[in-house]
Amino acid sequence: MSNANPVLFKRRGAYIPRIAAVHDLCGYGKCSLGVAIPVLSAAGCDVCPVPTSLFSAHTRFPKFYMHDTTDMLADYLDAWVDEGIELDAVYSGFLGAAEQVASIQRLYREHPKALRIVDPVMGDGGVMYPTYTQELCDAMRGLVDGADVLTPNLTEASILTGIEYEGQNLTDEQVGRYLDALLSMGAKSVVLKGIVRGDGFIRNYIAVRGEKGTEVTEVADELLPYMLHGTGDLFASALLAALMCERGLADACAFAGAFVRDAMKVTREQPDFEVRGVSFESVLGEITQLVQ
Repeated sequence: MSNANPVLFKRRGAYIPRIAAVHDLCGYGKCSLGVAIPVLSAAGCDVCPVPTSLFSAHTRFPKFYMHDTTDMLADYLDAWVDEGIELDAVYSGFLGAAEQVASIQRLYREHPKALRIVDPVMGDGGVMYPTYTQELCDAMRGLVDGADVLTPNLTEASILTGIEYEGQNLTDEQVGRYLDALLSMGAKSVVLKGIVRGDGFIRNYIAVRGEKGTEVTEVADELLPYMLHGTGDLFASALLAALMCERGLADACAFAGAFVRDAMKVTREQPDFEVRGVSFESVLGEITQLVQ
């Protein structure tokens, strides 16, 4: 297997991998745990949620209620220790407070062999999400070092690295600057999402640093003429689903991109699709086929 397409998880027969999903939970709107649980379950994984906050609806809606769960996380994870829970992966996304980074790092210490998948959910389109603060964004940098896979979009890559956000139409040289900066922060591999050059495609770039240097792979897919909330969560969850089914990183990235595209096409047929979030339920069969 080439350095650019490493297999990061070896599955043993009928064994069901266990994944801690450290994300928020929305009552309405397709994102976060509402995406991660069904997608990873369809890939034959045991998903153990660690809710970082509770939302009545996702932040694309003009009005929403948010409950920060930071105060409960220590007791929550203490109970896991008492139960002797073992993890094969720790998958983190949206956080409710800067202090929650310490809970993820605790999981890393308690499960040193677990795969670390970090989706640094902080913003999009050059703008931070409304519940985020600069303190929380600064704390998120603490999860980059040691991440087996880091999956930022261009806004998040800009926040993490300090490189000025210049939109989605980036040259290969500009993409390389982001990738080099993120790898130098300690990420073992990076999937940089959302490069658009006006040619009908959306590109993701995978960078893996190995003994012989850094290898970069480009994966392109059809660019649809509309955007949807929750596609980043769906992409990262589908990517992890493929990884846990022993697909190589570049292959998993290509699979995730195609899965999101197919889900977006279904979503266009749903009422209020612009704000409701990406509807993936009817294409989950693509995920279950990974297990076969």
